[in-house]
Amino acid sequence: MSTLRLTMAQALVRYLAAQKIDIDGEALPFFGGVWAIFGHGNVAGLGEALYGLRDSLPTYRGHNEQAMAHAAIAYAKASNRQRAMACTTSIGPGATNMVTAAAVAHVNRLPLLLLPGDVFANRRPDPVLQQIEDFQDATVSANDCFRPVSRFWDRITRPEQILTALPRAMAVLTDPADCGPVTLALCQDVQAEAYDYPGSFFAQKVRHIRRPRPDQQELTRAATLLAAAKKPMIIAGGGVHYSRAVDSLESFVHKHQVPVAETQAGKSALAWDHPLNLGSLGVTGTSAANEAAEEADVVLAVGTRLQDFTTGSRALFKNPSRRIIQLNTAAFDAGKHQAEPLVADAREGLDSLSAQLSQYSSPTAWQDSARARIGGWNQAAEAVRAPEGSGLPSDAQAIGAVNRAADAGAIVVGAAGGLPGELHKLWRSGGTGGYHMEYGYSCMGYEIAGGIGVKLAQPERDVIVMLGDGSYLMMNSEIATAAMLGIWLTIVVLDNRGFGCINRLQRGTGGESFNNLLQHARHETLPDIDFRAHAESLGAKAVKVDSLSALEAAIAEPFHAAGPRVIVIDTDPLISTEAGGTWWDVAVPEVSESSTVRDAHDAYVSAKAAQRLAD
Repeated sequence: MSTLRLTMAQALVRYLAAQKIDIDGEALPFFGGVWAIFGHGNVAGLGEALYGLRDSLPTYRGHNEQAMAHAAIAYAKASNRQRAMACTTSIGPGATNMVTAAAVAHVNRLPLLLLPGDVFANRRPDPVLQQIEDFQDATVSANDCFRPVSRFWDRITRPEQILTALPRAMAVLTDPADCGPVTLALCQDVQAEAYDYPGSFFAQKVRHIRRPRPDQQELTRAATLLAAAKKPMIIAGGGVHYSRAVDSLESFVHKHQVPVAETQAGKSALAWDHPLNLGSLGVTGTSAANEAAEEADVVLAVGTRLQDFTTGSRALFKNPSRRIIQLNTAAFDAGKHQAEPLVADAREGLDSLSAQLSQYSSPTAWQDSARARIGGWNQAAEAVRAPEGSGLPSDAQAIGAVNRAADAGAIVVGAAGGLPGELHKLWRSGGTGGYHMEYGYSCMGYEIAGGIGVKLAQPERDVIVMLGDGSYLMMNSEIATAAMLGIWLTIVVLDNRGFGCINRLQRGTGGESFNNLLQHARHETLPDIDFRAHAESLGAKAVKVDSLSALEAAIAEPFHAAGPRVIVIDTDPLISTEAGGTWWDVAVPEVSESSTVRDAHDAYVSAKAAQRLAD
């Protein structure tokens, strides 16, 4: 058996470069690159190894460890989990900065390979710089923080351990059910140790994403339920995209005439103007989708984990006899809400279910009801998107302006605050995959870094990042990264001078405005931040506009320069779209000196009565 004498880091990098993925018959590199911020815990070992393969496995430098991991996550999401990226940092704060991003990937079921440096396995320099010392357990390091937010975790304390750790990591990263972040903590002395590795370990390996077919008994039960449905509906989740099942979904809807509602991750699976697309569902949902959900007797949930924003905290589906079919690759998700499980790949499951249903079509009256509701919602949406009225514009009006001026194939990117709710309701995607929202973890600071990852994954499409001033201030450093890499994307900053979304929630639960908008936070002087000048200082082309028409013109202006552009507009923090939506369980104090809080608690108790706790 031929061997290659390599350091552990050199072997690891060579293995990553040899991993391919079959996408429509073409073998592409599974790893689109490695994001790296070097420190003493990874520069000598992994840094040297990455330099040696910099042409076949490109290395990108970020400005913030959490942000570069967000870019990697967005890349994987925009690639429909067919491809991924790795991230490496030093031991210490560089590693722990990535823990938040690991949670983002874990919640959203997205592949991410994390390679933080770790302590010396030989413990000679003990404690090493930046080492966390546990007084009772000498085996603990800061990288143990990754355990609860990783699908697979390992600490490499000997160079030969990667012979088993890396294949296990790849199995998780490419598994449709267990997909999520993998952490391999790399002891820094071991990174530099040499070992005689089998040459076969580095042979090119072309992997295929598994497409599990449904169990026949589960399929029969699901088909029987649907065939008897008088008011069926489909919930399209992110799994429809990851399975690349959008064509199967459209065919299913066309053949069986079942209305569809979309989760945050599932939005843009079906054309927004499809006659049976009810739009967004749940707390940030349309009136069309939520009214249909209240009546539905059979709900086919495809590729969704049915979190509380989707189900109105388990109070949305009001039909006393309603049944849920959970079509999901993960048995963990398929068993939620006392659902009838249908464990399968989304595309295989939809196609098999459609064949089993034969010529079933939902009742004409139900179809007509859906179309009428869609028409009513579109009128309401147009009213709030319209560029009318005096004073500062609302987020909804800004969204309307950007949407009207954007290229039809553009991808909008967002994450946290009030914008995900407004975008979920109001953004009209011109193409499949035109909506990219991180709302599983709702992580402020994801947006700009996420835009970079989306653009790396789909360079042929326009990418528009929309975020508030709060998220911008949390993490804006990757504007400099985009400028350095010549990444062309548009960033729209809606400045409402604080955390407007949580201020509205605070008021909605009876509280006074406190510590959210800047004017309501403790201060000596109110900040007057020039976001345009700041973005420009980071290398972006930047402009501030003073009207919706100017915002439309700025978006429509031809832009082909290398690097990002930033457009800033002031918005009203108090206005949100009242149309649509449903109740969300946010606990209100039982006891308070405030009469508004007491009133809000009474309303809260009343609303909780609609929850179906058993499912």
